Amino acid sequence: MTPTLRVAAPADAAAGAAMHNACWREAYAPYAVPERLAERLADTPRWLSAWTKQLTDGPPRILAEADGELVGFATLGPTRDDAGTPVELYALYTRAAYWGTGLGQRLWDAVRPDDPCSLWVLEDNARAVAFYRRQGFEPDGARELYDDLGTWEIRMVRP
Repeated sequence: MTPTLRVAAPADAAAGAAMHNACWREAYAPYAVPERLAERLADTPRWLSAWTKQLTDGPPRILAEADGELVGFATLGPTRDDAGTPVELYALYTRAAYWGTGLGQRLWDAVRPDDPCSLWVLEDNARAVAFYRRQGFEPDGARELYDDLGTWEIRMVRP
């Protein structure tokens, strides 16, 4: 079934947190320090608390749902750093079963701003970097250690 897109509601917090956790496990396992990733994934209350707060306080999240199950999401908001863009893509995730299906593109298209945009992506995640390059993003030279995962991330900017 082709996933449908919709705006997340506060009632989606538990399912959204579980889906986000699964996306991290699938996407970051090849790049993260295993013990650090396992520690983050095991902190279920943190995931639920974050989703509950974000669904209440914003910014909005677009969810992808297939057969009653959440399978991806995207969200953006005001830039949180010195990227020089007014907007930042905070997250764009799909479950591994949907990689290469066009769902990531649909989610990006649903949230894509007209303004310049920045994002942070794991440096070694060539699949994600290539996706963002296709959307017009380029690395701007900013790089930092994502301590929670023990791996490097880079900032990309789309003018």
